[in-house]
Amino acid sequence: MHGTKQRPADAHPGQWVLIAPEAATDPPKTADSEPLFTKLRNPSTGEATLYLFNSGAQQLFEVKAFHEEYRSWFIGQTVQQDGRLLFVTPMDPLFLILYYLIKADKEQGKFQPLDQVVLDSEYPSCPLLLKCADVKQYIQHVTEEKEIGSQKFHKYSQEKTLKWLKKKVNQTVKALKSNNISVGERVHAATFISGKQITDSKEDYVRYAHGLISEYIPEDLSKELLKYLGLPELKSRAPEPPLKKRKLSDVPVEAEEDYTKFNSSNLKTKKANSKMSAAQKALAKVDKSGMKSISTFFSSKPKASK
Repeated sequence: MHGTKQRPADAHPGQWVLIAPEAATDPPKTADSEPLFTKLRNPSTGEATLYLFNSGAQQLFEVKAFHEEYRSWFIGQTVQQDGRLLFVTPMDPLFLILYYLIKADKEQGKFQPLDQVVLDSEYPSCPLLLKCADVKQYIQHVTEEKEIGSQKFHKYSQEKTLKWLKKKVNQTVKALKSNNISVGERVHAATFISGKQITDSKEDYVRYAHGLISEYIPEDLSKELLKYLGLPELKSRAPEPPLKKRKLSDVPVEAEEDYTKFNSSNLKTKKANSKMSAAQKALAKVDKSGMKSISTFFSSKPKASK
């Protein structure tokens, strides 16, 4: 596989460790249709994000990285300094196309051919989105369409898009329930609602699914979807205390659920407040005058004065 931009030799080598479905790495049918790592515009933020097109650009995949400090890989007889683990998962290309449809509607507000809408000078691989299977069939879910002769013209439709996104939310809710994923505690934790017993309500599932879908659409559209789903907008969260504030990083959800690394700052306090054992109490009564701390045996010797 190759990317559109080579990394510096001293940054990350041209190889990664990744988990991907077979469809993402199928061998190309022709020499010029290899799987392609490329940067495209994130449909939510508009920033550069790494994606993968499979052979012939028939399917789009999202690439996410699990990264921890001081991690490397042993590959054969070599050490891979880049210790990231990449996850490759299928993604609906309509989310990325939707970004350009909304932009064109704000700027021109007229029907246009798709190949004139899905263009980006900063991301030359952008037109490959239109090559993905079923895009031309499902584009009607987010646009109004006109056909003149043999050519089709499209214009963004917010009404049709909200209906399509609601279906996405319902599908996500169904997947969460079928996999027995509890969301009540996560939703209540995000809104600082406390209670003795938290159960998964229908609203909790819909709100959680809305949050997942919102990672792939602009903020304004996310707010419109919230209204369309009949969910009240939550008040802004109060700032967290410094000790509880977590560092944000682009890592999978599974990694964020390991909170042990955030407990180190409270370790000394917890030890100081813990009860002393009988042996510790006896040791505390011993006269330590004239005794050296064990750390002195491992410290560097002072330099002799000249």
